[in-house]
Amino acid sequence: MEIDARVEAWASLQLLPGVSARVLAGLLKAFGGPEEVRGASRASLGRLVPTEIAMAIERGPEPSLLKRTLSWIAEPGHALVAWDDADYPRALLTISDPPPAFYYCGRHELLNQPSIAIVGSRNATAQGMDNAESFAAALSDAGFTIISGLALGIDTAAHRGGLSGAGRSIAVIGTGPDRIYPAANRDLGHRLAAEGGLLSEFSLGTPPFPANFPRRNRLLSGLSRGVLVVEATLASGSLITARFAAEQGREVFAVPGSIHSPFSKGSHRLIKDGAKLVETAQDVLEELGGLAPTLTSGTQSPAPDVQGDAGRVLEALGHDPAGVDALTARTGLGAGAVSVALVELELSGRITPLPGGAFQRVR
Repeated sequence: MEIDARVEAWASLQLLPGVSARVLAGLLKAFGGPEEVRGASRASLGRLVPTEIAMAIERGPEPSLLKRTLSWIAEPGHALVAWDDADYPRALLTISDPPPAFYYCGRHELLNQPSIAIVGSRNATAQGMDNAESFAAALSDAGFTIISGLALGIDTAAHRGGLSGAGRSIAVIGTGPDRIYPAANRDLGHRLAAEGGLLSEFSLGTPPFPANFPRRNRLLSGLSRGVLVVEATLASGSLITARFAAEQGREVFAVPGSIHSPFSKGSHRLIKDGAKLVETAQDVLEELGGLAPTLTSGTQSPAPDVQGDAGRVLEALGHDPAGVDALTARTGLGAGAVSVALVELELSGRITPLPGGAFQRVR
């Protein structure tokens, strides 16, 4: 991105601590633009804001941080997107506290495409990961950009699904734009920067402070027409995103799961509170008023028939988690035979182990 006086002024304002979006909006209205705000005298500023903020604006940001920031913005594919940019997402301007500017690397046309956020548990089940990826791929092929937070689990699957479709994917991150967290998603982050987008409102070098992630969740929902929660515990940050969505007038969708799974408790709570239960990507599209002629269902195709003891165990397992003792009682097989069948089913990718010795069907 080319660095001019306007970009430098926006970068300076973005790096000032204590200057909220509301305060900055008032200053921009009064002075006309970021350059005028940065060039205003302390006395002029002091008529509109407290003295300490006027002094901070007059003083400007820490010089070395500003220099690093401008160098980052100048790199190919990097940008600072501000309120008065044509690329600034119009959807964000409808929320109560949009960021005055944010750092972005990726495809700018995605910022104003119809978007859907897909979020869920970091410690997702294999079935949850499959559902998130297939929902994301179908919705992406229908023309929606998939928004998520680059966390492990459901977020990771959602980004992969979004990148596989036509609509692509944007990650809203809780660190500075020069840091990808978690490290396990570094390759995915680089792919998003190249094929989709990475967005951050935090300054360069900002580490993954816990408080950053609830704050960035308002942008996940704010960018989107709706939020789809695939799996969530009752303590999941996904419920924060869903709350923001409801407050912002966005739709909230939830995929139901087993009544026995802790990873479904949060989704079920949302459904009880009014979220729309969805079983397929088409359910989401119909609610949003869009249709696509060919969509995957959001679930895996039925698995081929499994014979012998493994078939009996798979049928007895159904779609709820169960352990060896329960499966022994249901099938009438010995514990040894059930254990062998479970190993066979796990190796074939039909089931996955869960904490506590239980197993869950994947397909």
